[in-house]
Amino acid sequence: MSDASLDPRERSGIIRDGLGVGIATGTYGISFGAVAVGAGLSVTQTCALSLLMFTGASQFALVGVLAAGGTPLSGALTAVLLGTRNTLYGLRLAPLLGWSGLRRVAGAHLVIDESTAMSVTRTTTPAARVGFLSTGVTIFVLWNVATLAGALGGRALGDPRTYGLDAAVGAAFLALLWPRLRDRRNRVTALAAAVVALGLVPVTAAGVPVLASAGVALLVGALWPGPDQTEWPEVDR
Repeated sequence: MSDASLDPRERSGIIRDGLGVGIATGTYGISFGAVAVGAGLSVTQTCALSLLMFTGASQFALVGVLAAGGTPLSGALTAVLLGTRNTLYGLRLAPLLGWSGLRRVAGAHLVIDESTAMSVTRTTTPAARVGFLSTGVTIFVLWNVATLAGALGGRALGDPRTYGLDAAVGAAFLALLWPRLRDRRNRVTALAAAVVALGLVPVTAAGVPVLASAGVALLVGALWPGPDQTEWPEVDR
């Protein structure tokens, strides 16, 4: 089944939903741009992160560690740990989208929470592709434009602590975390990770508590499996 065989009304509905999610998420890049510049990155470095890394949680993790005085290596390791979930998304999306070659390589850069969610709920490959692209491309474009705007604005404002913007990293993580706390397993994981991080803050270097709390999440994931992934819908090609 080709993409063109998708019913026009269904296509329009999926694109509308993808644009809505993309606009709501993409504009959030303004916060990242301002925080990254406040953490000591240049406008060019900030924009490069959004262009090449393009995964919000990992980007905030990196600049959060740097803002706290941690080393770039600690920040990078934290970002990698948070970004490993995208690898699992890719394993599900590869057979679902059915792309190969350059299309598959290009599509891999758009594998994020929102584009994955807008794909795996579809029952056909054409619908999954439209959901993935409409969401992923919209977020990518707006996130990068918003990052530039936030970085330029943050540089003009100067030290973000003057305006209380240094709290934006914590607020950003809370915003990313909050929707996921509906599940009991996630609440237990968040609480355990918070306890470990808070306990290590007084005795370790910046960045180490974040890495340790990420390790708690990995441990819980190994010992307490989540919902069976086979419950995702079968794809009609």
